[in-house]
Amino acid sequence: MKGRVVVLGQLRGLEAAALMVDGQLEDLLVDSSDAVALVPGAICRGLIERQMKGQGGVFVRLPGGEKGFLRDAKGLAPGQTVICQVTGGTEAGKALPVSLRLLFKSRYAIVTPGAPGLNISRRIRDEDLREDLGALAKVVMEGSEMGLILRSACEGAEDGEIVEDIAAMRDLAEAVTTDTEGEPELLVDAPAPHEEAWREWAEPAPDEIVEGFEEHGVLEAIDTVLSPRVALTGGGHMMIEPTRALIAVDVNTGADTSPAASLKANIAAARDLPRQLRLRGLGGQVTVDFAPMPKKDRATLEQQLRVAFKGEAAETSLAGWTPLGNYELQRKRDRVALTQLLEAAK
Repeated sequence: MKGRVVVLGQLRGLEAAALMVDGQLEDLLVDSSDAVALVPGAICRGLIERQMKGQGGVFVRLPGGEKGFLRDAKGLAPGQTVICQVTGGTEAGKALPVSLRLLFKSRYAIVTPGAPGLNISRRIRDEDLREDLGALAKVVMEGSEMGLILRSACEGAEDGEIVEDIAAMRDLAEAVTTDTEGEPELLVDAPAPHEEAWREWAEPAPDEIVEGFEEHGVLEAIDTVLSPRVALTGGGHMMIEPTRALIAVDVNTGADTSPAASLKANIAAARDLPRQLRLRGLGGQVTVDFAPMPKKDRATLEQQLRVAFKGEAAETSLAGWTPLGNYELQRKRDRVALTQLLEAAK
């Protein structure tokens, strides 16, 4: 299956969408509403509860009696209502991460209350088109203090579609951000996987949109993702094992005993690590035990890591080497873990 193909289907009875590129699974979206009460991306009215001294945040009472944890809560007082957005998944029994930085996303635009200004995707390089898009945006957003990001999908879209999209998100954002009175309530639910696939995988445009996971090799690819062992090009492999504290990754050279075996296995692991974390829905602290190699090769490996994580949607901080020779990075938990989703679907 060559090209960029979006596959719509179900996974253990849950709505799901898969992005296949030249036959390889690149991204996977699965309905997480059975696993968590509030899906990442949902926007709620919440109620500030007690301050957590020493933890840099406050608990927020969310709809359905759920708890959220809000960092950077300076100036907020107990009993105050806030509009917040669920930013990721979490383990059972832990508070959901929430943020006051709201993002109202659509296919062509993202409206950002509290962050004024206009930004146009860097992927749109045609200066005339950028100027035209900026002019459209200024007309639609006139009088609004909210910010706007025009996404790369605007390239090739009709002006009317873009205008309607911006206006819809602006109106929704204005309605939600002014709805501050009342008990905790879900104001905007997160999109279902098929809708999110249409919104997020628009650029580059897919070569084909098909239905059926079994018929298009998606189920076999997911089975591979569910295994902790990841085969690497060149014969090596890495083990990805989540714990409650961190994600442990161990890289091995396999049967290759050549002088460059370690560097080859480590580079292959660095290139595939972002995809593996994305597909598994893993985030938080990640500690990588790369195969032993000379310190002089670390700069080469670090460059590969920077390139590999550059295009990731989830915020990632490459922290660097520890005194024991491991490599640490921090990846935002923007999804519910795949194993948690499938466990809830049983």
